Amino acid sequence: MKCLLAAVDDNLIDRKLVERLLKNSSCKVTTAENGLRALEYLGLGDEKRTALEDNVSKVNLIITDYCMPGMTGYELLKKIKESSSLKEIPVVIMSSENIPTRINKCLEEGAQMFMLKPLKQSDVAKLRCNLMNCRS
Repeated sequence: MKCLLAAVDDNLIDRKLVERLLKNSSCKVTTAENGLRALEYLGLGDEKRTALEDNVSKVNLIITDYCMPGMTGYELLKKIKESSSLKEIPVVIMSSENIPTRINKCLEEGAQMFMLKPLKQSDVAKLRCNLMNCRS
C-alpha cells in the first residue's frame, strides 16, 4: 500500500519540493497551502466534514511548515493532537529558521520531528523511517 502524506506550506516552491522528494519514495502526496485547508482536508474544517472524513484514516504523515499566515504549523499541530481521530498521525514540522525554543515547543506538543528547510533527500530517508509504521 502506498503511504499518503499531507504536505502543508504556504510557499508553492517548498510544497512542490516536498511533493517531488516524497513522490520518489512511493508516497502519494496531498498538498494544502495553509493550516485551515489542511484541517478541512482532514475533516476538522467547518464545512465538507462528511465528504472528507475518509481521508483521515488514510493519512500516514502530516508535514507542515511552521511559519504560515492565518495559522502557524504549531497551531495546526495542536489542533491535530487535540483531535481524537487525528492525534495518532505523526506530524513533522519544517522551518527555515533554526530556533531551539520553537523546535522544543513543537516537540513537546507532540511533533514527531522538526526539520530545517529546504528539505534534502537525506531528510526523506528520516521520514521514511516514520512511514515504516504505515497503517494499512
